[in-house]
Amino acid sequence: MQYTMLKAKLHRACVTHSELEYEGSCAIDGKLLDLAGIPPYGQIDIYDIDNGERFTTYAIRAEEGSGIISINGAAAHKATPGDRVIICSYVSVNHHELANFKPTLVYLDENNQVTHTRNTIPVQVA
Repeated sequence: MQYTMLKAKLHRACVTHSELEYEGSCAIDGKLLDLAGIPPYGQIDIYDIDNGERFTTYAIRAEEGSGIISINGAAAHKATPGDRVIICSYVSVNHHELANFKPTLVYLDENNQVTHTRNTIPVQVA
């Protein structure tokens, strides 16, 4: 049996650019891609905290250390600069891998600088 699991998350990234005429995708600071383990051209889902939009695209590499999060092509209609987004990638794992599986969670500030990383999400309480 296969399970689709959260592989990596860039939490509360700030959109820096929205380029309608750029070839599609989402350009992400190369250092953030490496830290999260998101490969260039890998499928990502983007969840816009500010407007509720949810869409799928793929990651491309932006300049390392630039802080760029650029929503490009048709997706540029779904997010604007200043929006906070959650960028996720997923992976399939089998039943035997499930017990030891841990995602990479990268938390960002308003300038897309890393504040901390984790591999678990705290249990939600009432």
